[in-house]
Amino acid sequence: MSTVRHARLGVPAGTALYVGAVLGPGVLILPALAAQAAGPASVLAWAGLLAVSIAVAATFAALGVRHPVAGGAAAYVHQAFGRLPAAATAWCFLAGVVIGAPTVSLVGGFYVAHLVGGGRPVAVAAAGAMLAAALAANTGGVRVSAAVQLGLAALLAALLLTAVLTALPHARASHWAPFAPHGWLAVGTAANLLMLSFVGWEAVAHLAGDFAEPTRQLPRAMLAAIAVVAVLYLGLAAATVAVLGTATSSNVPLADLMESGLGRPGRVATAVAAVLLTLGPINVYIAGATKLSGAMAAERSMPVWMARPRAPLATIAVVAATLLVLLATGLADVQPLVRACSTCFVAVYVTATAAGARLLDGPLRTVAALSFVLVVVVLAFSGAYLAVPAGVAALALATLSRRRAGGAAWRGSSAEPGCRTG
Repeated sequence: MSTVRHARLGVPAGTALYVGAVLGPGVLILPALAAQAAGPASVLAWAGLLAVSIAVAATFAALGVRHPVAGGAAAYVHQAFGRLPAAATAWCFLAGVVIGAPTVSLVGGFYVAHLVGGGRPVAVAAAGAMLAAALAANTGGVRVSAAVQLGLAALLAALLLTAVLTALPHARASHWAPFAPHGWLAVGTAANLLMLSFVGWEAVAHLAGDFAEPTRQLPRAMLAAIAVVAVLYLGLAAATVAVLGTATSSNVPLADLMESGLGRPGRVATAVAAVLLTLGPINVYIAGATKLSGAMAAERSMPVWMARPRAPLATIAVVAATLLVLLATGLADVQPLVRACSTCFVAVYVTATAAGARLLDGPLRTVAALSFVLVVVVLAFSGAYLAVPAGVAALALATLSRRRAGGAAWRGSSAEPGCRTG
């Protein structure tokens, strides 16, 4: 976001950046998945996560003002707890990106297939094309500018608002009963799944120094962004339940909403928007993951071969292609991959909010501690998917410990000749 840093940010620009960081292509399918998991009670999961977002966003805003460091959540964890927890946090973030990129691409592909026909094979082919385009763009050093990112976020916001307003006249009261068909604990499962749509509150924290009055303007921008996101997300959640019901297994719920209100033009507009909204974030996340993995390899927190210029992109390409093959053959499905990706990002928020509780003081420490507790509650509903970030963190710690041991052995062997010659 270098294009933003040369000018002082105000509340409107800060609000736009926050909304742009949070809104993403997950909303193309997550409302329907949440409704399937918890029924109409899924709206409580949306509301609960908005409450969690207030505490989490306040924590990151405070960290950005009082501890202005580059590097995202892992940098705060490093400052609070040291290198090992920071490495585990960074690896979990990377795992979320690597799992999420092909999954989100397939979601965009479903919208293409819905428009042109062809079913899952066409969806997988479209997903592969979008991933290939993002990887090629990063190979050539092409980056999505801040202006383009904000433009895509504005497009998504307009799409969501249009879908809600045009679909609500087709709502059915019968779709709200029974309210919690799968029990109240299913609300927690839905919240864990939906967390993917609430990732991004940390993204603006490192820009705190670009506000003219960060202690006053950053919190205002954050609260304004939460209000915008709340209107869009709660409206979408309510419309999904009221119009589509909770028994639908559609892979393109947003297109279904648009089509119910606008007919075929709504379906075409949604398909085009879905491709743009998929390509933009994937490009950004792949770029960030590539840069982060290269930096981690350079400091020996990852295998050193990952420091080679094309190694991170090749790794992402191999994993993404493997997941797409599994998705194409039916050996994997979107919902489990969304759960795995979401759980990785929730784990990142757990360590980051714990860092906030240690680095901040006074009332802000209380807010950070509350954030930590709330995010842990969301993480607790991950169930078996907890194994994903746990396994990734174990691999990260094993890699870093092995590298440190190797470095110590190397230093020891090189010191002995020096002693003899000295």
